[in-house]
Amino acid sequence: MAEQTALADIHREDGGKPDAAVVRDALGVGVAVGLSGFAFGVTSAGSGLTLLQTCALSLLVFTGASQFALVGALAAGGNPFTAAAGAFFLGVRNAFYGLRLSQLLALPRAVRPLAAQWVIDETTAVALAQPTRRGVRIGFTVTGLSLYVLWNLTTLLGAVGAQAIGDTNAWGLDAAGPAVFLALLAPMLKTTTERAVAGAAVVFGLGLLPVLPAGAPVLVAALAAPAVLWLEGRRRGGRESKGAGAGDVQSDLRSRHDVREEDR
Repeated sequence: MAEQTALADIHREDGGKPDAAVVRDALGVGVAVGLSGFAFGVTSAGSGLTLLQTCALSLLVFTGASQFALVGALAAGGNPFTAAAGAFFLGVRNAFYGLRLSQLLALPRAVRPLAAQWVIDETTAVALAQPTRRGVRIGFTVTGLSLYVLWNLTTLLGAVGAQAIGDTNAWGLDAAGPAVFLALLAPMLKTTTERAVAGAAVVFGLGLLPVLPAGAPVLVAALAAPAVLWLEGRRRGGRESKGAGAGDVQSDLRSRHDVREEDR
């Protein structure tokens, strides 16, 4: 059943982009985001983590948002458990990405555990943008490989040369990853509800930065989705009740008219 669903979601192979175009797009994302590993290496070293710990995070965790959330919270003096919780919940989204990509990629079982390490925001965005299974596989593989290699390399260089690089805010490297992800995400927000969720998450996250401990605003921002969906459900329920009320009035008027006709 899953295989049939995946095949239904993939367009015909002759409708896809050329392989060279997919590789070019994937490399662009991999290089752009991979360079922000410098910022992570510097930030991690500045928060007190050792070189081994910093490199282990990039090698084993390999999800930039969670890594930055962890070391950022630690650098701000946050509780290690709170920092770890924020990083964990940010990483949970990759499990949902994997559910979708497992159908589109349709990889052999022996390869899936290895491919799971590369299931992150950027690989998912590039893969989902391809109209054919071949394109999905090429986009996922090239993005994952280039980003994994470059991210770990720049993490090492950033941690080793933290003192030489100086303030990461002056370089703007810490903004490279989020900027690229937003550029990939924006075209996918097609409905009003999706845009509302994204906007509410930004408001929650930024608005609560001054009042909540480091790492906590990210957790609160996750409430944007259920909040918007609840409001949307109430709005639709109000419309349906109004429609039902109008229908009852019309039905009552028809009934009275029929009674009068029968009396005549």
